[in-house]
Amino acid sequence: MSDKKNNPNNTEIYEEEIGREEKIYYASQWQLIWWKFRRHKLAIIGGIVLFLLYLSAIFCEFLSPYSPTTRFEGYQNASPTKIHIFEDGRLQRPFIYGFKKELNMKTFQWEFKEDKTKKFYVRFFGKGEPYKLWGIFKTDRHLFVVDEHPIFLFGADNMGRCLFSRSLYGARISLSIGLVGVFLSFSLGTIIGGISGYFGGTVDIIIQRIIEFLSSIPTIPLWMALSAALPKDWPVIRLYFAITVILSIIGWTGLARVVRGKLLALREEDFTMAARLAGASEWRIITKHLLPSFTSHLIVSITLSIPSMILGETALSFLGLGMQPPAVSWGVLLQDAQNIAAVALYPWKLLPSVFVILTVLAFNFLGDGLRDAADPYAR
Repeated sequence: MSDKKNNPNNTEIYEEEIGREEKIYYASQWQLIWWKFRRHKLAIIGGIVLFLLYLSAIFCEFLSPYSPTTRFEGYQNASPTKIHIFEDGRLQRPFIYGFKKELNMKTFQWEFKEDKTKKFYVRFFGKGEPYKLWGIFKTDRHLFVVDEHPIFLFGADNMGRCLFSRSLYGARISLSIGLVGVFLSFSLGTIIGGISGYFGGTVDIIIQRIIEFLSSIPTIPLWMALSAALPKDWPVIRLYFAITVILSIIGWTGLARVVRGKLLALREEDFTMAARLAGASEWRIITKHLLPSFTSHLIVSITLSIPSMILGETALSFLGLGMQPPAVSWGVLLQDAQNIAAVALYPWKLLPSVFVILTVLAFNFLGDGLRDAADPYAR
């Protein structure tokens, strides 16, 4: 110890270590969680990706050059548009070339080629199609527009509609259905699982038999049967909430069993007995003492359930049993990719699946980081 104090360099290091230990000692629980979470680089990246995806869903009208129903006659299945910033080796304003259709004599399919005799400049924050932001504010400003010629960053579908715009609009349904569905399944799972594990006895037996029955039903056939039973003439909003409820019907069973097992182990602990002797109600014991004791597992369950809900909606819509046109979701957009021949000729129709993959990976990375951060004292 004397050597550390006599050596100036060692003294500075020693004082820095003491200061760090005191900072940790006096830090709140939320500060410790944040310090540990920000060291998880993949979780930070996942959180940023999700933030950008949800931000694009919120402002999809502004970010999209066109509405999801705008059609361009003569541009059916047009290939993605290339944005250029160089011409003859010189830096230029962003621009695109016009399209010309050529018949491929091998496939006998019309193909779109760049016509370098026609050049159109990209304008940022320009005026385009009028729209209502969030259905309230009427405006016509878009992030980028091109005058006198369509721009298809992700190509066009078989009706000449912009896939980039439709993907952004589809994010609003696909991303929000995960949040709403998880809220329902998480609420059911924690409440029913908590009642089953805390009270036990006949209540536990009945709840567990119900869970076993629901868990024994194949997921996809159940979703297909319930979705097929929905009236086809329902409006989009009603169909949206119906699909959300369907996805939540059996999504709570796994979480309920985990909560039950945790509460069975914790209900006889000393802090539970102390709360009971202090006169705390059963509901307070469950919500204020037992459930917070395994918050890390609940966080992981939430972050893993959201991508499961998104994949469920995508699968149902892909099979034609979920959201139906004119509603736009990632699953609806992928219906055009069911035909192998269409995918071989127009591979850009698979681009909406990139959003699904990014979302699922980002939620998994974020959940992993939150799980570690929720227990800041673990090594």
